[in-house]
Amino acid sequence: MSGMKSLAKDTAVYGLSSIVGRFLNWCLVPLYTHVFTQAEYGVVTYLYSLVAVLLIILTYGLETGFFRFINHEKYKDSMQVYSTGLISLACTSVIFILVVGLFLDPISSVLGSSGDPRYVMMLAVTLAIDAFTAMPFAYLRYKQRPFRFAGIKLLSIFLNIGLNIFFIILCPILHTSHPGWIASFYRPDFGVGYIFLSNLVASAVTLLVLAPEIVKVHYRFNVEIWRNMIVYSFPLLIMGLAGIMNQTIDKIIYPLLVTDTNRAMAELGVYGANYKIAIVMVMFIQAFRFAYEPFIFAKSRSRGEESQKAYVDAMHYFIIFGLLIFLGVMFYLPVLKYFISPRYFSGLSIVPIVMAGEFFFGIFFNLSLWYKLTDRTYWGTIFSVFGLIITLLINILFVPRYGYTACAWAAFCCYFSMMAVSYCLGEKYYPIPYRWKAALQYVLIAIILYIVAMAVPVWPVVETLLFRTALLLIFIVYAVRRDIPLAELPFIGKYFKKNL
Repeated sequence: MSGMKSLAKDTAVYGLSSIVGRFLNWCLVPLYTHVFTQAEYGVVTYLYSLVAVLLIILTYGLETGFFRFINHEKYKDSMQVYSTGLISLACTSVIFILVVGLFLDPISSVLGSSGDPRYVMMLAVTLAIDAFTAMPFAYLRYKQRPFRFAGIKLLSIFLNIGLNIFFIILCPILHTSHPGWIASFYRPDFGVGYIFLSNLVASAVTLLVLAPEIVKVHYRFNVEIWRNMIVYSFPLLIMGLAGIMNQTIDKIIYPLLVTDTNRAMAELGVYGANYKIAIVMVMFIQAFRFAYEPFIFAKSRSRGEESQKAYVDAMHYFIIFGLLIFLGVMFYLPVLKYFISPRYFSGLSIVPIVMAGEFFFGIFFNLSLWYKLTDRTYWGTIFSVFGLIITLLINILFVPRYGYTACAWAAFCCYFSMMAVSYCLGEKYYPIPYRWKAALQYVLIAIILYIVAMAVPVWPVVETLLFRTALLLIFIVYAVRRDIPLAELPFIGKYFKKNL
């Protein structure tokens, strides 16, 4: 029991740091969209999509390989495994910086209007640092030091946010009133470059703070361990690459599918900004994932009805709360849309499509337990590649005509297809009696409430929100009366037990 409590505590700390970090970075979007033009924010969206893919490549699954072999009975010296992984990532990160530096001009030319050499070099160094520090962060997890792990992550995030505010808000004010104070380091025409500079400084400080995990190591490179780690990690690299490409490929290829480069970057900026509104669903899924994997593997130890019921309940409650989040965002969009600048409102139509797609991805993640519990994890790679093919086909065929709306529908179709195929195969290899009839009733109620909310003529904002709040309460009351035992919930449960 004490082991499970420790696992739960560590999961909460790691999960909180990740979710809080994502939320805080999400809060920078209003700043970016109000300060920068659509085309400028399109550059940010495009380059960070490339960064997400490159980070997977530069870490090449070595974190998971590290955990596998540092606990391997064959290798008793844990520090040898750690130092081998650390040296490997250090070498590949340095090589990456050198290659980008040597071929900076050709790389910048290939990236077109987004390829300012200064931006490219800053992002290359940031990427190399982040890839290298992945191993010290993995080591902290191995040593069960979640608070140091979370503290360093949050320090980096707060520093990044502080520098963004300093360069993008404070410096322009000082440049107008007291230009001499910042003349030595501030250039008004550097624009979105300050976003990349802030990220670089935050990553560099993270590297310095992790110095004890890097310097106080007796370095020994074991070729056998390294070879085994690479062989073990390579399939994970393919799986991770396919997975991240599902999320970013539409943004990466968008400038190639729209003939007018300037229009492409402006539309990409609109798409990226509105995608951020829908990321509320992504954060919910992220929080769920941190708790779910330890939960299912713990339940897998108990056979029979107990474990089956746990899996069924987890899916059912995910669907309920996922639909509640979808309705909440869509019903209050007249207010939430001001999260971004009015210049980006033309893309609000993609928000429900993207949120529905992410909802399907959450169900797919729930369904994925069948291949995890039966040791058929290769299916995860197959599903990711299958989804990537769908995403590519829809984008290539329809983006030239329908623009970023096709990107949203591509994500929707990708995740829906992955969910459907995973369910069909799960029924064959590891059937679970999910409550699909009850789930379908919730989905139908949510669709009806959504249609009613959208069909009613637009009133003044207050009246509209009151009406939609009443609709949302209908869904909540239905869920509470049918499935959610309030007396069993944390915190508020004590109140109901006391007063009912």
